[in-house]
Amino acid sequence: MTQRRMKTMDGNTAAAHVSYAFTDVASIYPITPSSTMAEVVDEWAAYGRKNIFGQTVKVAEMQSEAGAAGAVHGSLAAGALSTTFTASQGLLLMIPNMYKIAGELLPGVFHVAARSVSTHALCIFGDHSDVMACRQTGFAMLASGSVQEVMDLGGIAHLAAIKGRVPFLHFFDGFRTSHEIQKIEVFAYDDFKKLVDWDAVQEFRDRALNPEHPVIRGTAQNPDIFFQGREAANKYYEAIPEIVVEYMNKVSELTGRSYKPFDYVGAPDAENVIVAMGSVCETIEETMNKLISEGHRVGLIKVRLYRPFVKKYFMDVLPKTVERIAVLDRTKEPGALGEPLYQDVKTMLYGQRNAPEVYGGRYGLGSKDTTPGMVHAIYDNLYHKKPKDHFTIGIEDDVTGTSLPYTEGIAREPEGTIKCKFWGLGSDGTVGANKTAIKIIGDKTNLYAQGYFAYDSKKSGGLTVSHLRFGEHPIQSTYLINQADFVACHNQAYLRQYDMLKDLKKGGTFLLNCMYSEKEIGEKLPAKVKRDLAKKNINFYIIDAWKIAGEVGLGSRINMVMQAAFFKLAEVMPVDDAIKYLKEGIDKTYKKKGQKIVDMNCKAVDMGVSAIKKINVPDSWANAEDPKEKYEELPEFIEEILIPMNRQEGDDLPVSAFSGREDGTFPSGTAAYEKRGVAINLPEWDAEKCIQCNQCSFVCPHAAIRPMLLTEEEKAAAPFGFVTADAKGKGLEGLQYRMQISPLDCLGCGNCADICPSKEKALVMKPYAEEIKESENWNYGIELPRKDDRISPDTVKGSQFAKPYIEFSGACAGCGETPYIKLATQLFGDRMLIANATGCSSIWGASAPSMPYCKDENGRGPAWANSLFEDNAEYGYGMALASKQHREKIEHNMRALLELDVDETLKEAMEEWLEFKDDGKESRAKSDKVVEAIQNLRTDDTVVRALCARIMDLKDYLVKKSIWALGGDGWAYDIGYGGLDHVLASGENINILVFDTEVYSNTGGQASKATPTAAIAKFAASGKRIKKKDLGMMAMSYGYVYVAQVGMGADKNQLMKAMLEAEAYDGPSLIIAYAPCINHGLKKGMGKSQENIKDAVEAGYWHLYRYNPELKKKGQNPFTLDSKEPTADFRSFIMDQIRYSSLAKEFPDVADKLFALTEENAKERYESYKKMAE
Repeated sequence: MTQRRMKTMDGNTAAAHVSYAFTDVASIYPITPSSTMAEVVDEWAAYGRKNIFGQTVKVAEMQSEAGAAGAVHGSLAAGALSTTFTASQGLLLMIPNMYKIAGELLPGVFHVAARSVSTHALCIFGDHSDVMACRQTGFAMLASGSVQEVMDLGGIAHLAAIKGRVPFLHFFDGFRTSHEIQKIEVFAYDDFKKLVDWDAVQEFRDRALNPEHPVIRGTAQNPDIFFQGREAANKYYEAIPEIVVEYMNKVSELTGRSYKPFDYVGAPDAENVIVAMGSVCETIEETMNKLISEGHRVGLIKVRLYRPFVKKYFMDVLPKTVERIAVLDRTKEPGALGEPLYQDVKTMLYGQRNAPEVYGGRYGLGSKDTTPGMVHAIYDNLYHKKPKDHFTIGIEDDVTGTSLPYTEGIAREPEGTIKCKFWGLGSDGTVGANKTAIKIIGDKTNLYAQGYFAYDSKKSGGLTVSHLRFGEHPIQSTYLINQADFVACHNQAYLRQYDMLKDLKKGGTFLLNCMYSEKEIGEKLPAKVKRDLAKKNINFYIIDAWKIAGEVGLGSRINMVMQAAFFKLAEVMPVDDAIKYLKEGIDKTYKKKGQKIVDMNCKAVDMGVSAIKKINVPDSWANAEDPKEKYEELPEFIEEILIPMNRQEGDDLPVSAFSGREDGTFPSGTAAYEKRGVAINLPEWDAEKCIQCNQCSFVCPHAAIRPMLLTEEEKAAAPFGFVTADAKGKGLEGLQYRMQISPLDCLGCGNCADICPSKEKALVMKPYAEEIKESENWNYGIELPRKDDRISPDTVKGSQFAKPYIEFSGACAGCGETPYIKLATQLFGDRMLIANATGCSSIWGASAPSMPYCKDENGRGPAWANSLFEDNAEYGYGMALASKQHREKIEHNMRALLELDVDETLKEAMEEWLEFKDDGKESRAKSDKVVEAIQNLRTDDTVVRALCARIMDLKDYLVKKSIWALGGDGWAYDIGYGGLDHVLASGENINILVFDTEVYSNTGGQASKATPTAAIAKFAASGKRIKKKDLGMMAMSYGYVYVAQVGMGADKNQLMKAMLEAEAYDGPSLIIAYAPCINHGLKKGMGKSQENIKDAVEAGYWHLYRYNPELKKKGQNPFTLDSKEPTADFRSFIMDQIRYSSLAKEFPDVADKLFALTEENAKERYESYKKMAE
């Protein structure tokens, strides 16, 4: 190579590095886990990086993956080498254009972080179900199994596409490879320049559509020639494998790493061989080498070039001695004779003399970990007299009996590998800090480094487990660590939730971040932890990272403190060197956020090194026992599914645990049993200072603080310390009032305390340990009967006495989205039908096993479902049509009954139902009256009885359903806009609630058409250049759509009006809600998210209005501008968010111009609203 350059990076970055070299135009759209590729390419382009053609890549973010594929097709057709990056449903949306690109022999390359496709549930994690849906498109398919292979084979995909005129799909395992960080050798662009066929590049450009030499493409063909035309391209597919081999050989010459379309490793006289592709090959090879050293004759064929699938190359490497083959597929094709790779191998060997026996198996769906023990089991299966075919590995299938038994806990890392595990809370910085550590060790020492990060789909606020390995030999261990040398727990709440010491070796090191002193630690540790510490002779250390982070001004970001402590204790490298490199990394990472933040992080590092305390483990801990807790009977689902999953033991659940739940159905309200207890500080209520406005409850993102009303009898029965005050307000006479916190459910964001309007704050944040006692009070208060008849829910205060039908969600602390839907459920929850677009709101809304949407004592509550990202408005529309159809049938039967001689009570009930059937408030009482009348009916008239029976068959549809389509701005403004527009235009009675965070929140903060000018976001690394789309104005143009733009922290009463008016409106409604997000980088923190909304309105950044078509019928102006003239400084407001302030530091030459432009856009918008309100 030009020069050997080692660098530490993840698989996505390796793919981006390669693709950038060969790409003129990249058309992109975010989807987990591929988004990083597009982000990195956009960032490099923003900073002027050049490709091999001496240009920066032209990056275009599209509105959907289908749009991205269309743009790739167009730019290829016009002579620009084009690339895109995608996964899962995103890839499937590209399939129609993939057929076209392949059919037109265009040399595009799609880099795919292979991911599960949604079936019975959404799964953002990795398998091959998406790429296997593309094998028929005509794209050549190249599989990489490691980060190094992504670098090497990704380049081959581009080189071969250019020379062979066949487009390539280069794929690697989502998360396991895309997010795994490894120390690899990086290809220099000068080497790519030497390898590329420049004549082929010129020929491609010469073939491009151009009016200088016009041709016609994409014609319509008839039966006479279409078939022949398809067959005419055969020669290109016959030639492409040899072109791939040619480039594999050239890459091997340059790097010393050998690649073939099928690579064999193992015993030359192997009897039993596994065939597989992707990251599992690394684990198989590592395990196989151990088996060979023990005398076993085994091997592995790694599939590189999957399409075209060439028999000759396979047979060239298959040892003649092989008797049995196990083919592994990371996908499931229900109803097929077998999975795709298995069928390919079976077909290939059909008719072959003395062909080996072939057995197929499924593994690793949804990133299910595949371990050395499982590989052992697969080889063992081949040694059996009658091997199991169509087996599964990694699960216990006790229903259809497909699974192979395996031994857990086997590790096969190279001798001397240092293995470390870190248990963190999503958004506490643990993952980011560990990425920094890997890069320091990988780039600054001679050690090889590997990092993998396991986290649930909640990400922020969820559990993260970082797996880091360091050693003198390359690391092939593509499975989770099960024998660690070092374990760190970054949140003391985890001690009672997870068995973190299970995977820690005897004599290993355990570091605990906790608020406990050395004297207290013995009292606070669970007995199980004490026993493990003593019996395993573990070196035990504690540190109070929260205290340090608080003192230096970092809030709850403990990452640098814990990172410094890790380097001190793990001794992977000299601690002084580590600290020096950590500080260099801090400067590089945070300088765009300001010197103050750099200094705070550096101080945290220094304090982290010196604040560690060693705890001597007494021998008596070996026999520690916890006091017996009172047995609590729990629902079957909670006992058998939720608790094991929350303990990180979901992998052990058998298939039978999901019998009766095959369609993915989960019960409501399971989040209430989670009780995470992860807050650092909690609000303490002062009854004497409270004005009983209920605003704290109104803004709470997690419904963890609620007002309670008690009778004198209920007060007398309350626990000691259940302090109350006389309830204030009309209708509340004779009642007691209390504001109650749930300490185990609160995330401690502090918004409640921050917005408290009392002269002296009635809520003050106190340490968790001081407030945990409130659990008993919560348990009592939450069971008290509600006093719904005493106060209307249609006011800010009154709404909070109503039950929130969403509670304790997986949203971030301080989330700006959840308070809006929480309010909607308090107003309409017992009759809500919710269609939720994929995104943040579907993840915090339904991440298994914790379901925050819940039921009331009558068993009623929101029925919630998620279809896809792109079709949510249509999905909700379908729900509305279904409800409408059933209710029309009820109406038809009632009208038929009214023409007969029926009981007066029934007649009256039906007439009232018909009159009020579309009135949400009245329809419950009227429906109950109908049911009661039918149940009490005494008649022998068979026609009347039959009609009544039909009504009762549909009784669940009697009450008017409140149908809501929810989602973020990525859905509403971009990928789902076409459907949303169509549904609004339909005139159907459906409510649409948009959480406008101004970015794609769930995929990591990419720009959408809701992102304002000048904001830095992923895919807009140098600031967005076009203005924010005005979705509300577009909807208003129909004239019959109710539209409101709201901001909870700015005007709660306006929000209440908008919610009530929208739901009552007999037609489509659209509510656009401003929702601060962690991606905004609020300098004041997410504990000020409600204040941020208020600031946004006062600065004229966000505007409040309502457009009610009903007013037109009364001859009034339908548009009401609820925002006052801006009074605060616009520039000061945006500079309080890192998404804007970092632009001034990174791109000062354009920052002022863009800041002025976004302010001008906001002013223009306000002026247009003012004119509409006149």
